[in-house]
Amino acid sequence: MTGHDVVVLRVAGRPVGRYVTRPELPARLSPRPYLHPVTTLGGTAVTELSPADHAHHLGVGVAVPDVEGFNFWGGRTYVRDQGPTELDNHGSQRHTAYQLRDPDGFVEELRWTAEPGELLRERRTVAATGLTDTAWALDLTFSLTNTTPGPLSLGSPATNGRPGAAYGGFFWRARKEETAPDVFTARAEGVDEVHGRTADWIALAGSTWTLVFAGVTAPTRQDPWFVRTAEYPGVGSSLAHDARLPVPPGETVVRRIVTVVADGRLTRDEAAALVRKAVTA
Repeated sequence: MTGHDVVVLRVAGRPVGRYVTRPELPARLSPRPYLHPVTTLGGTAVTELSPADHAHHLGVGVAVPDVEGFNFWGGRTYVRDQGPTELDNHGSQRHTAYQLRDPDGFVEELRWTAEPGELLRERRTVAATGLTDTAWALDLTFSLTNTTPGPLSLGSPATNGRPGAAYGGFFWRARKEETAPDVFTARAEGVDEVHGRTADWIALAGSTWTLVFAGVTAPTRQDPWFVRTAEYPGVGSSLAHDARLPVPPGETVVRRIVTVVADGRLTRDEAAALVRKAVTA
């Protein structure tokens, strides 16, 4: 891997994230660019890459388990009335160019390709912004455009028959520790109360760190959150929660999520205040 294949994000000159543009990965993992490690300003890593429990979890990125039947998430595919199944249906996200590349962020063009060829074209914008001496924000926007002549739709294991598994879209595989992290929103706490529900923001608090995820646009806030803490710590969006998401030819799906990355365990009021600062920075 050359230096051209890695972008280091910095806040006030301090490295906080490493973006791998062209990873060398087996097809089964649905190769795609990812951010890892992402760290707090104090240097604590808050992502994991290909952990033993889920080798296809790649730090922070964008992944969809079902694009018109092709797997851009990695691992097994959930098949209705059959369950998780090994299929030769994996796609990949291929970096094509950087439109902008600065120490605090970049704008990237990608092609989502599978056996038939290109299905989607993506523009991804990532920016790192300092908030306080102990917190910074990662701002990630992705725009997926259907470049095929026919309609596409995005699905999830949930839309294919597996309840509670509507993952797909933005996903952050967090640091795994001996004790599962706490999770809370402005009005609720605990996985049972926040998973599969909408909230303006959702916080994941580990032993010495906190991540606070916030949907910035109205369509993003309408996506329920996908949350895991016990089996593994992870938070993502659900593009296809109750039904498949149609993407007509030439149409674009856009989502924007800002994540506060903080040292220490934030209270609900502290998390809310940092989110307000992050989305107006």
